[in-house]
Amino acid sequence: MSPFSLDEIVPWGRSFEEYRAMFRLTEADLSGRILGCGDGPASFNAEASRLGASIVSCDPIYRWDVEELRARIAQTCDQVLEQTRRNRQAFVWTSIPSVDELGRTRMAAMEKFLADYPEGLKQGRYVVAELPVLPFAHVQFDLALCSHLLFLYGSQLGEAFHHAALLELARVAKEVRVFPLLALGGEPSPFVRGCVDLLEQTGHRVTIETVPYEFQRGGNQMLRFRRSSDG
Repeated sequence: MSPFSLDEIVPWGRSFEEYRAMFRLTEADLSGRILGCGDGPASFNAEASRLGASIVSCDPIYRWDVEELRARIAQTCDQVLEQTRRNRQAFVWTSIPSVDELGRTRMAAMEKFLADYPEGLKQGRYVVAELPVLPFAHVQFDLALCSHLLFLYGSQLGEAFHHAALLELARVAKEVRVFPLLALGGEPSPFVRGCVDLLEQTGHRVTIETVPYEFQRGGNQMLRFRRSSDG
């Protein structure tokens, strides 16, 4: 059986509660200025903003209007669920017990995003931007989160891209967290070691931490780093 694979980066969104678990977010984390990089149609921004959090999400798909996004999500959903069905053994079916439930869970999150998207655009909470160059000021954010983009899409985004992207995230935020550290096929990303070395060489404190979230089998670790001088 061929491993889970995608030819391109697709819009596929997760919920606020999943973000909390993936990134081990505390109330203190949520009280700061947060950047979600590559958030796509996740409901994290919509749900956290309703709770009073200060969050900006950036992604190149925010150049599309809500109906274009809805159509692209529908197309993506069928593709991802079929791949997941053919590779069931690569996932942990505990909090999400079936492929059908996965579809319902993801679509519920993405519907929350779509409902929030037009107003969020007006408020500047959704910004058209993409790594490795972001239109934000130096240390504009307390925390930057990158979910299911770096490392996961290693075949599409090479090692040099990863190095530039991580340094850019370090420029715009005091602390950065990246999840997961696996490639799409479920194997550990070959880029992690080199990225850790680069970050340490450029003055960052780096840890790889286990988190209370695992859907992709073995995908329960995040990369976390901040400048040593930030304390």
